[in-house]
Amino acid sequence: MYKFENIIRVRYGETDRMGYVYNGNYASYFEVGRAESLRNLGISYKKIEDEGFALPVRDMKMRFFKPAYYDEALKIVTTVREKPGIRICFEYEIFNESQALLTKGDTTLVFVNKKTGKPDQPPAYVIRAFEPYFY
Repeated sequence: MYKFENIIRVRYGETDRMGYVYNGNYASYFEVGRAESLRNLGISYKKIEDEGFALPVRDMKMRFFKPAYYDEALKIVTTVREKPGIRICFEYEIFNESQALLTKGDTTLVFVNKKTGKPDQPPAYVIRAFEPYFY
């Protein structure tokens, strides 16, 4: 299992008239967690795309427990529980500064060959980067 944590700060434009983070922004927060967790392993979306792959989101789920507010520092915990293959599944938990769980969710992405438009095995370096976390 691979787990990574990062912090983001809620910007004013991400809130709604109630003063809460607008629910649609959590998809962006998940993307930040996903991209930074990959970057921590030495993997970048840019490199994957430059090598002829796309990583579209196939599924996404979110569950909300408490709101986040403007200027709060949010901790995004991103977890990959299964070794990636054609699909890679990410789980997310977002906590506020008091460590209260605000949101949980998950996404499944698919490695797609840009030339064929079909699902494909990920580049070997992606598999190698995750190997130490899956025995």
